[in-house]
Amino acid sequence: MDVVFLNARVCTPFELRDAAVLARDGRIEGVFGHIEPPAGARVIDARGMILAPGYIDLHVHGGGGRSVMEGEAEAVVEMANAHARRGTTAILPTTLSMPLPDMARAADAVGRAMRDERCLSTILGVHQEGPCLSPAQGGAQSTEALLTPSKADLRALVEDCPHLRMMGVAPELEGALALGRRLNDLGVVASVAHSDADYDTVAQAALSGFSDVTHLYSGCSSVVRKNAFRVAGVVEAGLEMESLTVQVIADGCHLPLPLLRLAYRCKGPEKMYAVTDGLEFAAAKQEEGVTYVQRNGQACVYEDGVMKLPSRAAFAGSVATMSRLVRTLAKAGIPLCDALRMATDTPARRVGAAKKGRVAAGYDADLLLLDEALKVRLVMAKGRIVFEGEEE
Repeated sequence: MDVVFLNARVCTPFELRDAAVLARDGRIEGVFGHIEPPAGARVIDARGMILAPGYIDLHVHGGGGRSVMEGEAEAVVEMANAHARRGTTAILPTTLSMPLPDMARAADAVGRAMRDERCLSTILGVHQEGPCLSPAQGGAQSTEALLTPSKADLRALVEDCPHLRMMGVAPELEGALALGRRLNDLGVVASVAHSDADYDTVAQAALSGFSDVTHLYSGCSSVVRKNAFRVAGVVEAGLEMESLTVQVIADGCHLPLPLLRLAYRCKGPEKMYAVTDGLEFAAAKQEEGVTYVQRNGQACVYEDGVMKLPSRAAFAGSVATMSRLVRTLAKAGIPLCDALRMATDTPARRVGAAKKGRVAAGYDADLLLLDEALKVRLVMAKGRIVFEGEEE
């Protein structure tokens, strides 16, 4: 059935303009100044609300109580659907560092979920976070599962994973630069992740196929003194190097608003994009002060709107949705179109999702209606309305 949105403020995503949009057969037929709805079409009066592209999350481990690391297609579908009902219409399910057979099983489950017609959102592929990460920047990753690229048989995760779209690797590890080059040859985004590298090592990595930084400031080295001289780290390389895109967990906890503004001013909306890093506790209800256990065995405590390690020394992952991230970016003073772009168009471009991330003719009919508070009021995914109401 044709669906027509009237009286909307459409994010193109470079500007907001009053327009009408026709969705037909899962695609956006056009954006019009005025349109007479086709016979039989469903007409939705947006009443001045924002019509934006569906959100795209490239780094998310779970949601709705389910986790990628369960290794079951049903779990991946359910986590994707939980996020879809909150505005995320395309998703890159992300593994945690665990024994290689567990990671391969999780990746296979993602591949099977991609073909499952029950999935409301589009699963874009697999994001392997690890296992080649630095123990010094391990965060909530299982340190027992971390491996050195030169000493690990990664064929099941790289060569035999047809849906691999992104992989997080610490470039200072032995064999990491060769792995980066191989990922680049395969068309996979190699991301500097959980890394204790200095600036020069990241610069080497950028010449060896790495083009992204995983959740900037989180699990990243920063400037230190060595023999009285300051030495820049991953954070500074991510902010300064034009060839690198950066992920930010813009939940208002992982990064305070001034750091979000700093990253935005350094990278702009073309090179910075929002990710939730959401665990299975995202898009679900949590109880303050309760200790939970992730699928990798890591315990974490829900407090202050975020998951923390039991020691409270660091965060253990987020419970955020992309909707919350957009509101936080706007709260930081980032122009609304840029905030939306960093949750839609930029991540789509990052992984080559050519028909996603924009409200434009020929693009997929993944659309959101947002109210003045940027709360999701309607979600269209794959041309189907999958949520109407008031976002929780």
